[in-house]
Amino acid sequence: MTERYDAIIIGAGQAGPPLAARLNAAGQTVALIERKLVGGTCVNVGCTPTKAMVASAYAAHVARRGNDYGVRLDGTVRVDLEAVMARKNGIVEASRKGLLSWIGGMERCTLIQGQAVFESPTSVRVGDRLLEGARIFLNVGARPMSTVEGHEGVPALTSTTILQLRELPKHLAVVGGSFIGLEFAQMFRRFGSEVTVVERNPRIISRQDEDASSELQAIMEAEGVRFRTHANCIQLHKSERGIMVSLDCEHGEPEVEASHVLLATGRKPNTDDLNLQAAGVQTDAHGFVVTDDHLRTASPTVWAMGDCNGRGAFTHTSWNDYEIVADNLLDGGTLSASDRI
Repeated sequence: MTERYDAIIIGAGQAGPPLAARLNAAGQTVALIERKLVGGTCVNVGCTPTKAMVASAYAAHVARRGNDYGVRLDGTVRVDLEAVMARKNGIVEASRKGLLSWIGGMERCTLIQGQAVFESPTSVRVGDRLLEGARIFLNVGARPMSTVEGHEGVPALTSTTILQLRELPKHLAVVGGSFIGLEFAQMFRRFGSEVTVVERNPRIISRQDEDASSELQAIMEAEGVRFRTHANCIQLHKSERGIMVSLDCEHGEPEVEASHVLLATGRKPNTDDLNLQAAGVQTDAHGFVVTDDHLRTASPTVWAMGDCNGRGAFTHTSWNDYEIVADNLLDGGTLSASDRI
């Protein structure tokens, strides 16, 4: 038996639930499908947990600088990583429970757990349930990826798995000198690990202005983070004491040996298992859903919001995507992704 809704939202990230709330308030019936945890990357493995850990790292950093503020501390500042993780997990769980409570209060919204697969431009299957909706909205997010040679043969960490560490790395090598990699690099240096950042470009955060890049590197170097830029031909392999990162740099040794390696070299959209072709939805060479500036896909019944459309892998851009869709469909407005700065 087919379940019929006015709208189907696939993914309960940062755009899905608020859109469900707006559609619900407008009197529409909504099916909100989530295959893992509501809240998406931000709540579960992104903003919320990392900022909780950043706060712990900052507390350790300030404690070590107590003398600078006239505060005398007896003994060595030591980070209890298990306690840090327990605090982080509690904050994440509270955020997720709050979101579930909000969704549960939407009287015309049905939350469905499972993997959605398109069967047509207006229908999806979740297990043995067939759902039909006049409009379908994608908010399926993205996940870490790596093209570093040898990553499959070593126990390399990602921005997701590093959140579950139970012991502090003696030496963390971070492959990737952009925002995610640098956040973890500074965090774990402040926790007490040795940290080396390996970046293939001539400078970190290479898309930003050069003065911002050099200043950030100087700040982090002052805290003890080491950098290896111009790192070509990066390869990973096991060593007697951990993991060896082989690289070809203009300066320095050709290898970095570390106890742990974090791969922060990019993300890919969660679009490969949706059977998008059945809906007439097009993707680019990297798997991101192609949309116009109002977030419509090639299919007139499907929209794409958040990380999966390749227009910015940030919470605020995902939220703004929801605002664009709601403004155009419910408010008669003309908000557009091209209006973003």
